[in-house]
Amino acid sequence: MRTTTRMGQLLAAGIIATAIAAGPSIASDRVHASESERNAWDVPAGNKMFLEGHATGVQIYRCGGSTDAGYAWGLVAPRATLIDERGRLVATHYGGPTWQARDGSTVVGARADGATVDADSIPWLLVKAVSWTSRPDGDRLSGTAFIQRINTSGGLPPAASTCTTSTVGAMEEIPYSADYTFWKQD
Repeated sequence: MRTTTRMGQLLAAGIIATAIAAGPSIASDRVHASESERNAWDVPAGNKMFLEGHATGVQIYRCGGSTDAGYAWGLVAPRATLIDERGRLVATHYGGPTWQARDGSTVVGARADGATVDADSIPWLLVKAVSWTSRPDGDRLSGTAFIQRINTSGGLPPAASTCTTSTVGAMEEIPYSADYTFWKQD
């Protein structure tokens, strides 16, 4: 059983690494976004990319009530791991939104802009860094200015009709994947 699990992990890492290597060309063939939509996730001039990773994980939603709109699913937090093209862990991603590198450094961001590129997936985003921390073991994410979330797949909230008086408080984890790029001022 242990060998099967390890082989499955290796196979998954290989598939993810292949997807990362092919991702940008596949995405550019697949996405027919307008110039204004592309501008929504473009990083401003004067910044350079210093880190990228492919994320797989979940978007966590909670069913809640609203006096005007009835009941709706609201985002609680993401939970994902980011890996590089060799299948190595780059960072983890969780509520805030926050990213934590292997060295313990973190960056917290806030949505600056974004656009829906695929109606079946969460939006592509430009996130502006609002704070970051260094740790004794490193400062990989210190100085991050922007984070892009692109090439998204999945992650949309459950159907609105499933959030009712009988499901208020329920939580759902919806699988997603995306590519994240991290940028510092040039």
